[in-house]
Amino acid sequence: MPSLVRGKVMHRRLRPVGNKFTYDAFSLALPLSRLGDLPLLGLAHNRRALVSFFDRDHGERDGSALEPWIRKLLAAESVAADGEIVLYAFPRMLGYVFNPVSFWVCHDRDGAVRAVLCEVCNTFGERHNYLLAHPDGRPLANGESLQSRKAFHVSPFCEVKGDYTFRFHFGPERWLARIDYDDGVGEARSALLETSISGIAEPLSPYAVRGLVWRYRWFTLGVIMRIHWQAIKLWSKRVPYISKPQPPLQQTTR
Repeated sequence: MPSLVRGKVMHRRLRPVGNKFTYDAFSLALPLSRLGDLPLLGLAHNRRALVSFFDRDHGERDGSALEPWIRKLLAAESVAADGEIVLYAFPRMLGYVFNPVSFWVCHDRDGAVRAVLCEVCNTFGERHNYLLAHPDGRPLANGESLQSRKAFHVSPFCEVKGDYTFRFHFGPERWLARIDYDDGVGEARSALLETSISGIAEPLSPYAVRGLVWRYRWFTLGVIMRIHWQAIKLWSKRVPYISKPQPPLQQTTR
């Protein structure tokens, strides 16, 4: 069942200076097999509205169906996730959306999580995928650490090197995605950045969607403004600015 997840976004930088912020946030949890139900639940699908979800904001970005795209990607990576796939993402608010990261949680037919695809976007209009799955095909467990090398430029205050450590809580009511970034600087491994998005799920309904209009109508603008405001704060603290490199040639890192 499509859900609305209400919670918090947290971001903390530990070096070379400290910087932390937390703000209220929400996301949608959308089983791909139920996207056709969205209009009945008060959420516009592929049409303009105060709150809407467009297929072209994800996947191939051409408006094509999302489930065939992710199934093809999983098959190419030999991931046996033949059950429901749930997309956690922001919707469009007043016609606009920016998803710094969206999560595709891929289950098998027994309900176990076999993979998570993290779809990352930067403010330069580029995107990249990180596919998290065990090489031996075993399910992903709540709270376990999953690592991937950093391959994509996101912040102008971080180089493209080092590793991400991901942790998730996949419960039907509580959602948590935590991403720690270690740039590999120094002898002891320690995070440079800690980020998380968490929340409690409730059923999506016309009433809940109307509530989003009143409480979060400027949500997309707020996301973009916060990104730039935090960049100004880091610049004022003399954190070195890193010029944007060319994006990776491959679309997905595993």
